[in-house]
Amino acid sequence: MGIKRKHWALAAVPPALALLAAPGCESTPGAGAKPAAAPSTPVVRVCAKPAAGPARAPAGAVTVDPAVVGDLAAKTKSSPPNTTFWLRPGKHRLDPDRYAQVIPKEGNRYLGAPGAVLDGRKKNQYAFGGTARSVTIRYLTVQRFVAPPDEGVVNHDSADEWVIEHATIQHNSGAGLMAGARQRVRASCLRDNGQYGMNAYKATGRISGLVVEGNEIVGNNTDDWEQRRKGCGCTGGIKFWAVNGADVRGNWVHDNRGTGLWADTNNNDFRIEDNVLEENDGAALIYETSYNAVIRKNTIRRNNWVEGRKYAEHGDNFPFATIYVSESGGEPRIPARTDKIEIYRNVLENNWSGITLWENADRFCNSPANTSSGDCTLLVKNTDRCAEPAIATAPLYADCRWKTQRVDIHGNRFVLDKSDVDCTVKCDRMAVLANYGTYPDWSPYQGERVAEAITSKQHNRWHDNVYLGPWKFVAHDPSRILNSGQWQGAPYQQDAGSTFRAGDGD
Repeated sequence: MGIKRKHWALAAVPPALALLAAPGCESTPGAGAKPAAAPSTPVVRVCAKPAAGPARAPAGAVTVDPAVVGDLAAKTKSSPPNTTFWLRPGKHRLDPDRYAQVIPKEGNRYLGAPGAVLDGRKKNQYAFGGTARSVTIRYLTVQRFVAPPDEGVVNHDSADEWVIEHATIQHNSGAGLMAGARQRVRASCLRDNGQYGMNAYKATGRISGLVVEGNEIVGNNTDDWEQRRKGCGCTGGIKFWAVNGADVRGNWVHDNRGTGLWADTNNNDFRIEDNVLEENDGAALIYETSYNAVIRKNTIRRNNWVEGRKYAEHGDNFPFATIYVSESGGEPRIPARTDKIEIYRNVLENNWSGITLWENADRFCNSPANTSSGDCTLLVKNTDRCAEPAIATAPLYADCRWKTQRVDIHGNRFVLDKSDVDCTVKCDRMAVLANYGTYPDWSPYQGERVAEAITSKQHNRWHDNVYLGPWKFVAHDPSRILNSGQWQGAPYQQDAGSTFRAGDGD
């Protein structure tokens, strides 16, 4: 499969412009903002308390014997579509061949008895593959398979309409799970997999109608792929690629070695709500080169301490954040349930910084700086059109780049106690910014054009939020560090109706 994408794609920052004084977020009375209530999302502890499957075979089910090596694959092959298989308690094994796997038929259902485990023994690459639709896997533990990087163990071929419920997928290499269109992943434990808990990627066509609900997604990227492939952008609790329509709700995403949830490259129409995102080494959520999303009623705490601190200690002044919106925005021309990115009624508590809206001036279709190499925006069907001289004129000037626009951030509660985060600088920022465009030499986006657009012309707005703690704000470029009064004043005029209480988070 070989997905080769890079991470932040941060171009060089221009020489500092005027550095504005930032003595700390002063107490500024709000114009009517009310403290956002903490979301009441319960933590779903499905890894510690997995639901038990049927203790007896359902009527008409084919019984699978763990004492017979390869029994599951063989009985699947010899049975018709729409067969139910019941796996007895015990450790089930496939044939020892590296490529031995179960190839379901359409409508097959696989039910694990209490204690049923399908174990790859670090020999088999894949557990379930093939292109059959409407396959169901419930109450089964799948572990110790050795999928290659970017590939997955369950639903290896990204078949459509699979249902994964009350499953435990753990201790595998690569991704524990792939995704197809209209897939449902519910009440499952995606734990300690080498690269991703789930890689929502389909080699041909786009994934639509994806539901990820009530899962625990924990400890993934055990093989530390960002270090093995510097800047690959190839890790996360879940990574989404070109998904058109996803509901990600009620999950507990925590302690992943990297980003919690990462939507990367031409995703659209996401609802990310009622999740608990905490203690991930990187950002809780990255929404990158994508469109139209609602991010609401999430509890987000203690994320990005590892990566944020690492960059700060190396002197990087980029505002690495907990929610990172990178070249993503609302686009009315692309059908979705919303025509903007709306971030509201979330509680962010003691993370490394807050929300960063970023746009890389050098990243656009056909640019060598486009780390989503070969991809173009959803507004341009023929990528070759994004070239000089046409790219400098309408409509291509606007449509050949992913834009961070129409982002509406309101009704959130941002809490920061620096003693809890154990930091003194660079962990306290909200930001809307871009780099100074320099590359390539035919780019029509050179200079400060993109920085000016994202800051004041693309309808990005904070308002009616509550800030507790010594927050600072970054606008236009990394050198412009503002206090709350400067952030609210001209020319930025952000956070109307918001409340600032600088001492409350200390």
